[in-house]
Amino acid sequence: MKLKRRYYSLIYKVYQINILHEAWLTVKWNQGSGVIVGMYEKNVSTNLRELQRLLQQGRYVPDPVRRHYIEKENGKLRPPGILTVQDRICQQAVRQIIEPIFEEDFYYYSCGFRAGYSAHQAIRTIGRAKRNGYEHVVDLNIVSFFDEIPHGGLMEKVQERISDGKVLTLIRGWLTAGIMEDDQFHETEIGSPQGGVISPLLANIYLNTFDWEMKEQGFAVVRYADAPEENKGCGFR
Repeated sequence: MKLKRRYYSLIYKVYQINILHEAWLTVKWNQGSGVIVGMYEKNVSTNLRELQRLLQQGRYVPDPVRRHYIEKENGKLRPPGILTVQDRICQQAVRQIIEPIFEEDFYYYSCGFRAGYSAHQAIRTIGRAKRNGYEHVVDLNIVSFFDEIPHGGLMEKVQERISDGKVLTLIRGWLTAGIMEDDQFHETEIGSPQGGVISPLLANIYLNTFDWEMKEQGFAVVRYADAPEENKGCGFR
């Protein structure tokens, strides 16, 4: 098995002001013209410099995620988390730096939460599999996936590529920042916050071993996501 390169010094890239500014623009674009985003933008240069200073000094501490429930089409409630603008920017900056590293390893039919991939592409892949002679399909849905990711197992996967202790500390901090619900603080011992900028990437990192091992077992696997809190997959034989 080919040894994977590990990256030991990445934090200095994360807190470069141009990276933070790029992350801010992405957050602004995704969040729209919300009041909180608008307030941050009024002093965006000062705010980004302050975030840079906190990261440089190792003093950045993420805030707890505010839980907000959204009703799904089936009547069930989805519990996405609302992060502060600063936490979203910091997560986006880290994601911009580490995502290309893990993209080199991802299974080629993993179509969820990746740029250039979609559920529609997964459907086209299924069509090709059928034309190539596959006859049976198993449809799998990982229920409450983001809520159940074990922190220890996830961090082991991250550390296969990332050895920068400061970046690892940031990721652990986001996983364990806790949740605020009805003015009550709840610790987060498992799971990755739905709505977190970096959560989709962490989901793919955690499931990548599953994708490749299924392939080695003779299954033509296609994994995709049709909702923010769900990961789905199809296996063919």
